[in-house]
Amino acid sequence: MPYQPNDLLSRHFEESGHDLISKVEEQLNLVSPNSPNIPIYRDMILTVLRMAQEDHNRWNAKITLQALRELEHAFRVLEQFRGRRKVTVFGSARTPIEHPLYGLARELGAALARSDLMVITGAGGGIMAAAHEGAGLAHSLGFNITLPFEQHANSTVNGTTNLLPFHFFFTRKLFFVKEADALVLCPGGFGTLDEALEVLTLIQTGKSPLVPVILLDAPGGKFWQGALDFIHHQLEENRYILPTDMKLVSLVYSAEEAVEQINQFYSNFHSSRWLKHQFVIRMNHKLSDQALEHMQEAFADLCLSDHFHQHAYSGEEHDEPQFSHLARLAFTFNARDHGRLRELVDYINLPENWAQPNLQAQQRTREPSKVT
Repeated sequence: MPYQPNDLLSRHFEESGHDLISKVEEQLNLVSPNSPNIPIYRDMILTVLRMAQEDHNRWNAKITLQALRELEHAFRVLEQFRGRRKVTVFGSARTPIEHPLYGLARELGAALARSDLMVITGAGGGIMAAAHEGAGLAHSLGFNITLPFEQHANSTVNGTTNLLPFHFFFTRKLFFVKEADALVLCPGGFGTLDEALEVLTLIQTGKSPLVPVILLDAPGGKFWQGALDFIHHQLEENRYILPTDMKLVSLVYSAEEAVEQINQFYSNFHSSRWLKHQFVIRMNHKLSDQALEHMQEAFADLCLSDHFHQHAYSGEEHDEPQFSHLARLAFTFNARDHGRLRELVDYINLPENWAQPNLQAQQRTREPSKVT
């Protein structure tokens, strides 16, 4: 998300006669000299100072403090895992050990670990415990919620530095999605359905980066198929969603197939971001001229104007030079049809559309892939 300076904040304190802006910047330069993020931190502090000046409600101040503390703590803890791809796994905490889905979730965790993918769960029992069992501690992260009644994290992450406690559901939800390079959803209750629909809404509206969203059920299971039937007949047929929105999610019946889909998604696609009005897809392999030419017509509906342009790094992404080795595909995305965008990603992931295999790029396919 691009930084937009808040001139209203600056003018507010200038007009009120308080010489705070220069003092805030002076202190920030003492603790973080030459940081390119000084304007962002300045606006954060000025926002808190305006709250203090108005001083309306103690409860509002406590909510803000708790949320800020949780965010800062999570950012700091997760920094050590920054270079690793992660998969968030959702599912019922009430799934018993003897249930086939428990075994399937354990297989999923093990398969993800074999692909060097970390497993994020809510750190509870059932599906969450099974996925962490399969993955092992070295490949597990738990985002636990503190509740007023007795509750413990599962044995894999409990008492370790791989467990993060959260007071607020909304901050925990943020990190479930923010840290995820893919999401796998097993059958579950209200919470699982809530996460499934929220994630799809965030991706559909462009508020979250495009990542694989996979529904995993036991062979012969009807849980997710029934949900997809409802979405098709009630949402798609009534035009509450675009037909291509169904491309944002897929249904599989084995752990290996789920992991295969995730690995396939990142076989060429690396990450994406907005640069002003241009949407940029970073790729491990440059596309062939023939593939690019075919794309101009086959995916023209994704472009508001002009065409797809392929180019190398040219310094425009000055904040992420670690991705300078990647090829770029840029276009004026309509920012509406993310299901079609998923189809475009599937197209660029086909090896026959690559110009030349790049062994060095292949070795870097697990670098961070967040939209900024």
